[in-house]
Formats: sequence, structure tokens, C-alpha cells
Amino acid sequence: MIFPLLLQAFRSNPHGWVVVTVCFFALSVVSATRASIGLVMPSLEADFGWSRGFISSVAAWALVTMAITAPIVGNLLDRYGARIILTVGLFIAGIGLCSSAVIVSQWQFLLSFALLAGIGYGTVAKSIVSATIVLYFEKNRGLATGFAAAGSTAGQLALLPTLAFVLTAMGWRYGYVFLGISCFIFIPFVWFLIGGAKKQPPIKDKSALPTLGLAQRIGFLFRNRTFVLLLGSYTICGFTTAGVIETHLIPYVQSCGIPLVTGAAAYGVLAGFNMLGMAVAGYLADKVHRPMLLGTIYAMRGLSFILLMLVPAYDVPALFLFAVMFGIFDYSTIPATTSLIASHVGLRVMGLALGTLGMFHSAGAAAGAFLGGMLYDMFQQYTWIWATSITLALLAAVMAFAIHEKPDEAQRLETRTAPATA
Repeated sequence: MIFPLLLQAFRSNPHGWVVVTVCFFALSVVSATRASIGLVMPSLEADFGWSRGFISSVAAWALVTMAITAPIVGNLLDRYGARIILTVGLFIAGIGLCSSAVIVSQWQFLLSFALLAGIGYGTVAKSIVSATIVLYFEKNRGLATGFAAAGSTAGQLALLPTLAFVLTAMGWRYGYVFLGISCFIFIPFVWFLIGGAKKQPPIKDKSALPTLGLAQRIGFLFRNRTFVLLLGSYTICGFTTAGVIETHLIPYVQSCGIPLVTGAAAYGVLAGFNMLGMAVAGYLADKVHRPMLLGTIYAMRGLSFILLMLVPAYDVPALFLFAVMFGIFDYSTIPATTSLIASHVGLRVMGLALGTLGMFHSAGAAAGAFLGGMLYDMFQQYTWIWATSITLALLAAVMAFAIHEKPDEAQRLETRTAPATA
């Protein structure tokens, strides 16, 4: 039943699904490289004597760089298209990762990973990919976005276990070279398969808003009730996913006495179910009440942290149960969030809107990464950061439930009038 549905969707928009596939693999590579710091953290501690708090702060600063980059890149996406944006992002990420392989001091790690690679991560990001996909689809928009965003965990599923093997056999420096080269390899695929802007379908949103200046368009976004609610929930999304889990899950597992390879395998399971969760959520985003879907995802994600807190007593089974549950409700927020932005804000500013969401997502992630490391250095345990994540995820659920399924006509970009001034 699923295969005929996908075949029919592909036949209705073949080039759109080629773009989905390219974005899937680009996200796969970049997301795996961003999550690598959790694997190399013990090696950096051993080789340089750096504290876990400092290494976590590098991850946090990379997320800050992503936060600053996201709205700028989103605005450029609205002007220049996905091919140039994604190509440049992969190149910069590759340079940053290869540079990370030769570091000998803290400032070099901050420059290579937090700044250079961080710019690449903010350019080839889920928000940018989602904004790209929406422009190529009217039907099956949620499904297409879900499949493209699934690349953010597919790479972790495929590359992180490989990276764990490289780290064990050859060391962390070769691991970063491996990841940098992986970014370079995918550049030709992005450039030739996405194609130029002439292949992008015309945007049917006829609002005068895009003719306004950047500050005025940002002002429009922050006056939109749905956008503000999504902004708050998506900031928490970053805290609970890219912040605390991607940065601290594997170090937490090792602190519980579980081997690195087992932790990497659990992360792979999480990534696999993450893909499943995004695909299912993408399908449901086209069929059901989207605020209810989004709020349920956040609530279930928050409750999954209870399983993580049981790992020290319950050991490996609790870890893998958490990986399954958290994976299902991890990035499955993306299709519903993207779909709500498209219908409640508008297509003409998708890049800017989702770039701004990405900025706050990264800021939330930076806070999660930093706070997790700081609390661990203070108490030598992760209990407090898991409890904080539960509370915040439930708050995000409340924000999502407060969104109206039907957009407020006074705030829809398609019907809003504005003076056509630069």
C-alpha cells in the first residue's frame, strides 16, 4: 500500500522528488558530522585534558554560529535558490571538518568546528532544506518534507557507527578527515541534480510583502501569532534534540559504564526510528489536525526522557527503549511545523521564516549543549538536564496545542496588504 502511494507521488512531480533525494543525502552528511562531537569528546578529554564543559561549549558555539547563519541563509535562499546555497554550505563544512583534524589548541578547535563548520551546518540545515522542498510541492508537501528531513538522521544511522569504528581503529583525527571528505563528495550531486532556478516552479503567493525590506518582513513574522508559537516550541525542540541528546547522549551512556560501540549502536537505532517518525509525521501532516499532531509529538518526546533516566539501573534495555521512543518523536516535528508555516505565513518568505525558526532552534540547542556540560561539571551527573528537558518539552506541547488549525485570515501572507516600497 505504501509503495503505490509513493510511486504515484513521484510520477506527479518527478523533479521535485529528485530535489527531495538530493536534500536527503546532503542533510545526511552534514547532520552526521555535527553529531560527531559526542563521539570524539572522550578522545579529546584524554588527548588534551580538556574539560567536558569546554568541549560542550564548542558544540554550543557551533550552534550559535548556526543560529546566526540560518536567517541570513534563509533570506539568500529566497533570492538565489537551493543549488548555490547547499553547494557553498557543503564546501565550508568540509573545510571546517578537515581543519578540525589538525587542531592542537582550544582556539583552533573553536575556529574550525564552531565557526567554519558551524557556518556549513547552518547553511545545509533542516530549516533551509524544508524551505526548499515546500517550493517544489503543492500536493504531498508534508510527505516530501518528512522524507527530505529524514536525511538528518539517515547520515547518523550510516556514518556515526562508521565513525565510531574509525575512531577505535585509527583515532579521532582520521575520523574528521573522513567526515570532511564526505561533505566534498556530495557537492557535484547537489550542483547537477537540483539544477538552476529555472527548474523551480513559480510561487503562487502574490503578496506585496517580499518587496519590503528585511526588517519589515521580520516584523511581519513576529506579528503573526502562529509564527510566534511555533518559534517558542521550535526553540525548545532544539534544546531537547540537537542540544542535550546529540551532544550528551553518548557521553552519558559511557558514564553509565556502557561501551562506546553500544552507545553508537543505540544512537543508530534512534536515527533509524527518527527516519520512520519523520516519514509517518509527514504523511499525517497532510491528513490530520496539525497542531494536535505537533503537540502530541512534543509531549511524547518529553516523556521519553524518563526512560533515559532509568538507564543506570535498567542498563542497556532501557537505553534501547529510549532510542526507539525518542527516535519516533525526535525530528518528526519538522513536517507539521513546515506545513503550518506554509499555510499560516506564506510561501514568499519561507526561506526567511524557516531560517528564523532555525536560528532559534540552534540557539535553544546551544543552551542545551552548554547547560548539559555545565550541570555535569557541577554535579557529575545528567539527572538535572534530563528533568529540565521533560519540563520544556511539555511546555512546547502546550504552545503547539494553542495554534489554530485554520489560519487567521488577517495574518495570512496571501491576503495581507502592504505598501510596495523597498
